[in-house]
Amino acid sequence: YAMLLSLIFLIVLVAAIVGFVFRHEIKTNFESNLELALKDYNVTADRHSEAVDTIQRTLHCCGVQSYSDWEKTEYFSQKGIPQSCCKNQNDCSEEDLKDPNKAKLKVFVDGCFFLVTSTMESKMSVVAGISFGIACFQLIGIVLSCCLSRYITNNQYEMV
Repeated sequence: YAMLLSLIFLIVLVAAIVGFVFRHEIKTNFESNLELALKDYNVTADRHSEAVDTIQRTLHCCGVQSYSDWEKTEYFSQKGIPQSCCKNQNDCSEEDLKDPNKAKLKVFVDGCFFLVTSTMESKMSVVAGISFGIACFQLIGIVLSCCLSRYITNNQYEMV
């Protein structure tokens, strides 16, 4: 049991170290995937488009770096900026969303990349605290299982 807990503890420790070391690559990868999701937005009406809409509605943001990122997409030439960028869903017409100057007043101007990464970084302390607590319980379990093993071994020798 102690060996199993030790193995799990080491796996969690390695995962935490790898996540910390490669955090910049994770950010870069997320940014490029978000740009791809904007480029392919609503072409196939897939989960990526739904994810972009959810992020924009939840975090009150639009585009990767700013709302103007939508101007480079095929979707913009057809329908303008998506409805999920609107500050007020009732006050956004398709005409307004096709004109970047009018849209600036009606949509969220901040990009989603910075907001997503800052939200993740702000929650990292909570995740780190929970992980540290679990690691402490695992270490206590390892020590107690070793003590139990030693106790059982000593009692068996005394019986014989």
